[in-house]
Parts: sequence; C-alpha cells; structure tokens
Amino acid sequence: MATNEELKLYNSMTQQKEVFKSRIPGKVSMYVCGVTAYDFSHLGHARAAVAFDILLRYLQHLGYEVTYVRNFTDIDDKIIRRANEIGEDPLSLSSRFCEEYLVDMNDLQCLIPTHQPRVTDHVEQIKDMITQIIEKDCAYAVEGDVFFAVNKSPNYGQLSGQRLENNRAGERVAVDSRKRNPADFALWKAAKPGEPSWESPWGPGRPGWHIECSAMSAQYLTFKFDIHGGGIDLIFPHHENEIAQSCAACEESSVSYWMHNGHVTNNNEKMSKSLGNFFTIRQITERYHPLALRHFLISAHYRSPLNYSVSQLESSSDAVFYIYQTLQDCEDALLPFQEGSLKEGAGQNANLVAITADAQKCISRLHEDFETKMSDDLNTSPLLTGAFQEALKVVNGSLGMLKKKQQKKQQLSLIRSVTEVKKEVTEVLRILGLFPPCTCAEVLQQLKGKALKRAGLTEDDVMSLIDDRAVARKSQDFKKSDQIRTDLSARGIALMDVGKETVWRPCVPVENEEKARTVVEEPTPPPQAASS
Repeated sequence: MATNEELKLYNSMTQQKEVFKSRIPGKVSMYVCGVTAYDFSHLGHARAAVAFDILLRYLQHLGYEVTYVRNFTDIDDKIIRRANEIGEDPLSLSSRFCEEYLVDMNDLQCLIPTHQPRVTDHVEQIKDMITQIIEKDCAYAVEGDVFFAVNKSPNYGQLSGQRLENNRAGERVAVDSRKRNPADFALWKAAKPGEPSWESPWGPGRPGWHIECSAMSAQYLTFKFDIHGGGIDLIFPHHENEIAQSCAACEESSVSYWMHNGHVTNNNEKMSKSLGNFFTIRQITERYHPLALRHFLISAHYRSPLNYSVSQLESSSDAVFYIYQTLQDCEDALLPFQEGSLKEGAGQNANLVAITADAQKCISRLHEDFETKMSDDLNTSPLLTGAFQEALKVVNGSLGMLKKKQQKKQQLSLIRSVTEVKKEVTEVLRILGLFPPCTCAEVLQQLKGKALKRAGLTEDDVMSLIDDRAVARKSQDFKKSDQIRTDLSARGIALMDVGKETVWRPCVPVENEEKARTVVEEPTPPPQAASS
C-alpha cells in the first residue's frame, strides 16, 4: 500500500497544516507526554495514546524508522497525596500504576514505544539541566527551591499565545511570595517531611513537573527533534514552559511539529480525574472489547473533542463485530478451495485469472481513500465508513456468488477477488491498530462474551431462550416467540434464523440505536489556551 500523497500534519505552533519533513531523511524522532501514575488511566489518556499510536503506525507504514519516547511521571504532588491517603509508599504506588497503564496499552493494541523513561530514573539528567539553566541566569534558587525566571524567556507564549500574567497559580503552580514574578515556575522543589527526595546542589528535593520532559526528551532525542505531542490541555502551561526551559538550557533547542489531541468529554465537559467525571480504560474494557474502544476513539478526528456516549460504544462494538464476522466468513468460504480439489488449479492459475471489475474498483477506491485521508493530518474519522464499508460489501457479495455453481474460471476469479480485497481491508485495519494477533474467531468469541456480560446473561441463558422460542413457534404462539426476540434485542442480543437453525450475535440494543453524539467534522484550530 505505497502512498503518493505528502503527509500533512497540523502544527500547533503555526496553527496550520504543514507538509511533514523529518530532520534526518528516513528517520523520525517523537516525544509524547505520558501519564502521571497515581490511578488507573481514563479515556482521555487512552485517546492520547491511541492518537499517537496511529501516527507511529502510519509513519512506519510510510517507511520511516521512528524513535518514539513516551514518559511516565512517577513522582509528583498528586502521587504523594494519593499515597498518603491510602497509606502506600509514593514510589510503590506510581510503579504499580505505571504497570497497570502498560496493561491497558497492550489491550488497546498500542505499540510499545522505543523508550518509556520514568522521572525517578532521570533525576541526575534533570539536575544537570537545572544547573545549565541557572548558569545561563534564567533560574534562581530560594530556600532549597529553584524557580525558572519567565522574564528571561523573550519568546514566552509563542506556542499558546498566552500572556505572562495569565500563567496564574493553579493546580500545579503554587502561590509563592518568594518568586520574583508570579508566573515563575518550579524546576526543583525542596523536600518536605516524609516525601521522597534526592540530594542536589540546592538541598534535598525532587524535580518540578515541567523540567522532566525537557530533560528526558533531550536525553533520548537531543535538543532538536521532529514531533512533540500530548493532550491539548498541555499546551499551556506545560509545553510552553518546556520550550522556555529547553531554550534556556540550549539556545538551539527546537521541535519541528507540535501536535495535540482533543479532549474526551462527558456531557460536553472535559473528562479528567480532577473533575471526577471520568471512566477508566479498565471500566470500559470490562464491558466492551478493547477493539471497540479503539474504534470509538478514532471515530472522530484526533484534534476534535470526542463526547463519551454508550450508544457510540455500542455502535463501535457492532461495527467491529461486522468487520470480523466478514473476515471469518471469508476464511470459512475460502478454506474448501485451499484444501479441496480446486487447490491445485487455484495454485497454478489464480494469479493468471483477472479479479472482478467490482473488486478492482473497490481495491483502488479503498487504497486511494485511505491514502488521502491519512495523509491529511491523520483523518481517521471517515475511514471505516465509505470505501471501507463498500469493500466489506464486495467481499460478502462475492462470498454469496461463490456458494453458487460457477465455471472454474469464474470461480477462480471470485477466489482471487475475495483474497485481494481481504488483503487490502486487513492492511487498513493493521495500520489503524484494529488487527490483533489473535484469530478472527477468537475476536468474535470475545465480542460475544462482552455482549453477554452487558446483557447480564450467559451463553446457556441465551440458548435456553432460543429453545423456548422454537417451542413457541412450533405451537404457533408467535406473540411469545416475538416477545423473546424483542426482549433479547433490547439487551443487545440479536437472533437470526439461518435455515432450520437459530443463531445469535451481539447487536446495538434497541434503546441505544439513536445516532451517536460524536463530533466527526473537520476540527477548528485549538484555542489559544487550555487549562492544566
């Protein structure tokens, strides 16, 4: 699936789409701000991880060798506060939730970054950078704390458009009369009784929040690298402060492209731990397949807000089931031709037989659609509709024709057509991270298991109701048989009569069939400021 399109990415610094050109041809360096590990990660964290995993996968698809760094903040005020609340050592707490995050990332099919540095493993590098900044007269020590002097940063506000007076005290910026300017921020925090601390030239303490990413990105990618990413809420003050302190430590420090994903909202309010309106990844994947969650997360453009809704998750789950049922049907239908009497003929002649016109048109359209949308700032929102759905229809149509008696040449043409369309569909799913290492049959079984859990039923319960319905139909009690079917449909279980057999599959519960409230239009540029 080669591409002729130039990749364009939205750069938050210039507030426009730009053609992507890496600093070193064929290689990309990328740093993405990770989580503060004090609790299970929520859907907002999942969206950031999936958005940049899509970027990683597409860059690799284009042939780039990507060095991807995503950090863990494993020492922070929030971590210490939570540890004190539950009586656990702060570093033990953060280590535990770092590992839980990795479990979630594996479930969501996110590729493992090249490096996943933790703050506590890089305190020496952080102290070295703080020393450099002090030597450049851009920071000052006060009673064991070290503050960055924002008035020494002439371009402060270049990313966010914020004025200095707007860098007010907030969740991570303490009011402190010792600061020369209220906007100055901590590079090093003096130790408090009972808190983890490290020795430093300014006394025992620990790193401030912003300095960690500057030090770790420089450690693994140097002061000049291609892409820096994170949630839109990190634009100000976190990324703005990163730029200031990195440039203070090294005047040549620069990032070519700043990228930010939009919020996941709950009732149109940002979903976050601090607001208490969040759902953890684990809470969702207990009831929905991780592929359904990933499908939901890419159903809107990565820069657009994405409103959480059960109906959209149900729709995504249904869409994933349809995709994998189609792929499974394809495998089942082709198996006899791979193992049976036609194997020899297919092997010798399949590549000499032209695929059908519908299949060729479908492949070309899917290829072009995918290439165009992904090259346009990773526009995933329309990718799994349109040409992709048409490809699935072509597969299903061809499978239907295969069941009919065909001349050998026509049969071989259909076999090759189905194989080639399936190959293109699978490649799209692979790049989008929707093609796990397990089999299609296993995915379908897992999806059915999640549907049963949401319905509060077991497989035996459903089979018993199918038997009851069969008895009712046989006795012509159609009111009862219809009621059984209706009740199950309302719980997300669809019954289908296939010949003399009745089978079931997950479906969108009847009451959730309203159109999902998801923003999918072309996003507007991000606001000049976002809260921390």
